[in-house]
Amino acid sequence: MATTKRREKENEAYLKKRVREHGGLYRKWVSPGRRGVPDDIVIAPCLDPHVQFVEMKAEGKEPEDHQLREHERIRKAGGIVHVFDCPEDIDTFFELNCDGSCKHER
Repeated sequence: MATTKRREKENEAYLKKRVREHGGLYRKWVSPGRRGVPDDIVIAPCLDPHVQFVEMKAEGKEPEDHQLREHERIRKAGGIVHVFDCPEDIDTFFELNCDGSCKHER
């Protein structure tokens, strides 16, 4: 029996849930006239820095070249960009980056 891969929208819903669990805000990001910006902005008090960008992909998918170029521009300007394609990546992100100030149950 073939396993179904998670779609991007399912991964976004999971990210949104986890951000809220950590007392944070999840925002979709659209930048008119600028292709390749990350899909989402995560703002959470337990993260350092508190504002980070997320490129969400369907399971097994990679960012396209124009997205990678924009991610690099953001990083060069001091921003942080993550690329996630599965819930395990999102869980690991919070395990490694949550400072505990949100009092999230681990």
